[in-house]
Amino acid sequence: MTREQKAAFVAEFQERLGRAEAIYLTDFTGLNVKAMTSLRSQLKKSGGEYLVVKNRLVKRALAETSIPDISQFLEGPTGIVFGDEDAVAAARTVTEFARENEDRPVFKVGVLETTVLDAAQIDRVAGLPPREELLSQVAGVLSAPMSALVGALGGKLQEMTGLVDALREERESE
Repeated sequence: MTREQKAAFVAEFQERLGRAEAIYLTDFTGLNVKAMTSLRSQLKKSGGEYLVVKNRLVKRALAETSIPDISQFLEGPTGIVFGDEDAVAAARTVTEFARENEDRPVFKVGVLETTVLDAAQIDRVAGLPPREELLSQVAGVLSAPMSALVGALGGKLQEMTGLVDALREERESE
């Protein structure tokens, strides 16, 4: 790569980092080309991407971003997982793939927005329910008090209607 190509790559990589909800660094030692291709296609389906890039270029790109310093993890074979659409789905895809492929790739570190995650924390992120399910749970929790309020107001309205009917009947009988 020429110096201009490297500079262009670093700029493009920084822009890519800015779009990602999360990034995960992995050690892909022991994976063959067929397995890497399979992992890439699975990640693409879940809204992520897997890249293998020279550590030196990644360090250069990270130095000029607001992402916390994770350069000490950029040693040896390193693959980068971008969780663009859903950070949980990307982590889950890599975790499930690793279970099927002799625990490869191995997570080194991750960054979720501005929080650095170790391998155990990434496994916990991978275990979270999908985004849609979490949103529906939040909606359910928020709608429960409103439903209770509607029910209570409806009961008071029925009680008031009964009182008005009773008053009307009393006046008609007089």
